[in-house]
Amino acid sequence: MPRVKRGTKRRARRKKYLKRTKGFFLTKSKLYQSAQEAANRAERMPSATVVSRNGSTAVCGFSASVLQPASTESPTAILSMA
Repeated sequence: MPRVKRGTKRRARRKKYLKRTKGFFLTKSKLYQSAQEAANRAERMPSATVVSRNGSTAVCGFSASVLQPASTESPTAILSMA
């Protein structure tokens, strides 16, 4: 049986992970192992669409509840509800 080194398949898989993690901090966008971990972790996180400074929309790792405006009630009223 011939030896298989997975040259093109391996390169394609690595390239796919590095493309998905473009813009991540430091080695998470440069090294395959770190990029793979970061991409898999980001996949598991809930995401919400947010508007950036220039007006374009982007997907972010925050849940929708974090993006809600703060309550106008006093802190004591919030504590009494619990």
